[in-house]
Amino acid sequence: MEPQAGGEGLTIPEPVNVAGKFALFDDAWNPRIVAELNGQQVKVARLRGEFIWHQHEHEDELFWVIRGRLRLRFRDRDVLLGEGEFQVVPRGVEHLPVAETEEVWVVLFEPASTLNTGEARNERTRETLERL
Repeated sequence: MEPQAGGEGLTIPEPVNVAGKFALFDDAWNPRIVAELNGQQVKVARLRGEFIWHQHEHEDELFWVIRGRLRLRFRDRDVLLGEGEFQVVPRGVEHLPVAETEEVWVVLFEPASTLNTGEARNERTRETLERL
């Protein structure tokens, strides 16, 4: 379907089918951009196993679990998220995402400037993200 014209010549984007976006890729820890709004990006990612400890000095990050169970480890406690639940990780807070089930599907809301590994850089760092 083509985007619809809105008021004053603005284009209204098509709705996003989240499950359909997840069907387009199979690799883990490689977020894809599915929408943008107000300087924020909406990303989808499959998670398997454990990520790395990291923080985002200047950006808050929202993890919304679509499928599976996600453990967000913090230095002082763990938070377990089930399907339909989300957690905001405030800027500067060190965290470690861990897929508690074989695979977790998450939607991420974060500023466009957010690097997936935050202040840490390694083989999982994604400098440029694919748009779906």
